[in-house]
Amino acid sequence: MVAIVYVHPDGREQTLDVKVGENLMQAAVDEDIREIIGECGGYAMCATCHVLVDEADLARLVPVAKLEDEMLAGIGAERQLNSRLSCQIVVAAGLDGLRVHLPLSQI
Repeated sequence: MVAIVYVHPDGREQTLDVKVGENLMQAAVDEDIREIIGECGGYAMCATCHVLVDEADLARLVPVAKLEDEMLAGIGAERQLNSRLSCQIVVAAGLDGLRVHLPLSQI
């Protein structure tokens, strides 16, 4: 298991132990983190699982793929350099302690 820190809009932190190979969206939905909707079930087709990755952690992630990049262009919140779709972040052992900030709204 890998510890992932979800930072809610009010600043409250929620740490989840996530299985290696699971994506951050599914882990959040399973734990009823309301800021992550995940309407498409993790296929990068809806952008309702947008998160902002701590800038210090960005280098630990695989680069944004073309499909994710296209979906991020249509997110409800303003896209930032550290915007990612949580369904496209698959947990690996090297991501222990990763911090992601949840937006106020996905739409």
